[in-house]
Amino acid sequence: MRYLQGEPHALPRSRTTLSDYRAEHFLYEARDGVATITLNRPERKNPLTFDAYAELRDLFRALAYADDVKAVVLAGAGGNFCSGGDVHEIIGPLTRLDMPGLLAFTRMTGDLVKAMLACPQPIVAAVDGVCAGAGAILAMASDLRLGSTRARTAFLFAKVGLAGCDMGACAILPRLIGQGRAAELLYTGRAMSAEEGERWGFFNRLCAPDEVLGEALLLARSLAEGPTFAHGMTKKMLQQAWSMGIHEALEAEAQAQAICMATNDFHRAYHAFAAKTTPGFEGD
Repeated sequence: MRYLQGEPHALPRSRTTLSDYRAEHFLYEARDGVATITLNRPERKNPLTFDAYAELRDLFRALAYADDVKAVVLAGAGGNFCSGGDVHEIIGPLTRLDMPGLLAFTRMTGDLVKAMLACPQPIVAAVDGVCAGAGAILAMASDLRLGSTRARTAFLFAKVGLAGCDMGACAILPRLIGQGRAAELLYTGRAMSAEEGERWGFFNRLCAPDEVLGEALLLARSLAEGPTFAHGMTKKMLQQAWSMGIHEALEAEAQAQAICMATNDFHRAYHAFAAKTTPGFEGD
């Protein structure tokens, strides 16, 4: 239970590579600048365990230092995304914990969301089938979401006697789909259909079930080929602007854009435009 005590793995202190990372609690592959994380317990619809939460948290923290990963795809195996916390390996043990233990767990799961938001790479969620509980949170915390036509997304915490304010849902979900729609999903715990998710803005677009992962990989590769330093700045500003007034946001964006104008990628883009060629961005 060391993860309940909030003990993180050792984190890299300088730039590193993660192409050869070996995951213990999910599948991981990095190719052509894109890391693919696949939750891989298909017989149970890919539920999370204490260890899976903690390893995901530590991996997303490490991605902040990774030179070789430019974008991330998050998916599930076997036709489902993620069914949330494992009933037998998480929900049952939680009923036996005292308040300090419970708070250590909820803070640890919140740290996973913080790590996803803080990693500079865009995260593309490929959502197929069941996307429930903590699985819905993982999709919500991603930067872009592609859904399959059979995706069903449920923030079902009320169904198990819990509040909808789990892992940032009350802060992030209303910004994606609106306050009233978020309130409906969080109060009722009902599943949002794929069509609702696209119409409400949760999904960027819908794909056929056998195409959603491939489409997510194509999108991630296109992002990885872009100005990745600038993408990281965009991600940072999209989050920081939540707590800023318009004047503060304008100044922050002015500073961020000035920094991007000093990068080699900006100069490459100019020279490529002048030469009528395609720029080769390198993220510096």
